Amino acid sequence: MALQTSFEHPVPVSELAKMVGDWIDRLGAIWVEGQVTQISRRPGAGMVFLTLRDPSHDVSVNVTCYRSVYDKVMPAPSEGARMVVWAKPNFYRPRGQFSLLAQELRPVGIGELLARLEELKRRLAAEGLFDTALKKRLPFLPHLIGLICGRASAAEKDVLENAQRRWPGVRFEVRETAVQGAGAVTGVTAALAELDAHPEVDVIVIARGGGSVEDLLPFSDEQLIRAVAACDTPVVSAIGHEPDSPLLDLVADVRASTPTDAAKRIVPDVREETERVSLARRRLWSAINQLLDREQHALGGFRSRPVLAVPYVMLDQRAQEIVALRDRAYRCARHKVTQDGEVLTQTLARVRALSPLATLERGYAVVQRADGAVVRKPAEVEPGDPLTLRLAGGALAATVAAARLSVPAPATP
Repeated sequence: MALQTSFEHPVPVSELAKMVGDWIDRLGAIWVEGQVTQISRRPGAGMVFLTLRDPSHDVSVNVTCYRSVYDKVMPAPSEGARMVVWAKPNFYRPRGQFSLLAQELRPVGIGELLARLEELKRRLAAEGLFDTALKKRLPFLPHLIGLICGRASAAEKDVLENAQRRWPGVRFEVRETAVQGAGAVTGVTAALAELDAHPEVDVIVIARGGGSVEDLLPFSDEQLIRAVAACDTPVVSAIGHEPDSPLLDLVADVRASTPTDAAKRIVPDVREETERVSLARRRLWSAINQLLDREQHALGGFRSRPVLAVPYVMLDQRAQEIVALRDRAYRCARHKVTQDGEVLTQTLARVRALSPLATLERGYAVVQRADGAVVRKPAEVEPGDPLTLRLAGGALAATVAAARLSVPAPATP
């Protein structure tokens, strides 16, 4: 039931502390996991005070336990160790402080940590965070490299010196943060977000030297893994040595075996690139010279051909061909005219030989009536009918005196 308060009727601090304490007292004991960041053991005191911190978030809680409970833990808890606590929530009313009263302390062993990491690895892999299709390619020559590393660490020195040795003009944007302990995940995640938002950073390198499994646990934290997967900028993982394999190696776009190897992957070697450019230039000049030689040889071959060497020879040949064809055409035309003239003369002779005029030239005449009909028999005319006699030299008019039915045979000389 909500507490009804107002400006006129406020709740005293003691009553508020009592209500909060009563509510917390109703809570049962719970199991809590965290990382021990501080241990306070006063000589002769019967209580031990610890601070338990969430390794993935900036949240911590005070834990109080009896020395008898603390002494049962073997080996003894140390700062940075993972711990599971069976505790009863407690609220100290005089100071208004919340804490846990531990009844049992259990350190998280290496085997259990590895089992948890394997389970987290399977779960994240099922979500596709390790898919190779999501990997982004590194730029050939980044303008600005973001580097996340420990303060004054050997990893930072390895990356900077080797990268500058390979490409002297390379520039870095360094973010130094805790890479081990309770604040490592929060620090690295914040630095990653800052560099990812930087407009000039082309690639981000997360570097750390080697260490134990517990030392490298922050780089297998789920919060950091998801932050790297969400980055728009390519991320290079350079954690530990070759055998070390935190989950960051699986989600990063490129895994480097060591910080030195990361420097080799993010920038090219200026000597190697200079040699490649020189080799490419030599190949280019060789290809150009070969092309020029080949084209010059082909051009020389074209120029040696008659059509280019003596271009007018073709015209002269064609002119001679035209003259020969013209003369041939004239000869063919004359021959055809002569041949056809002879045929015409022969045909004209035959026509003249078969013409009636030739018969008239021999003394014959053609007798026609007034209507133009040719008289072939005496019975075709009557006495007194006018006739026309067509002779070779002209025509005569005549009148039929008498029509004979028979013509006497000509007398023999």
